[in-house]
Amino acid sequence: MKPDVLWLVLGFSAQALFGARFIVQWFKSERAGMSVMPVSFWYLSLFGSLLLLIYAIHRRDAVFMVGQLAGSLIYMRNLYLIRRQRVAETVG
Repeated sequence: MKPDVLWLVLGFSAQALFGARFIVQWFKSERAGMSVMPVSFWYLSLFGSLLLLIYAIHRRDAVFMVGQLAGSLIYMRNLYLIRRQRVAETVG
C-alpha cells in the first residue's frame, strides 16, 4: 500500500474515532433518559484528537495542529478531573 493511502486511512480512521464519541454520548443519554457525558466520550475525544494531530502534522497544517492540540489538552484535563473525583469519592 502506498504511503499516501496509509495516511488517508489514518486520517479517516481518526475522524471516525473522533466522531464516534457523539454516537456513544447519544446512546448513553438515551439509555439514561437524560443528557449524560460518559467517560468514554472523553477517551474517544482524546485518542481521535491525537490521531488527527498526527495527521495534521503530516499535512503540515498549522491551523489543524493548533486546534487538535488545544482540544487534546482539554480532553486530558477532563479525564484528570474525573479521575481525581473518583479517587476522592473512594477515599472519602
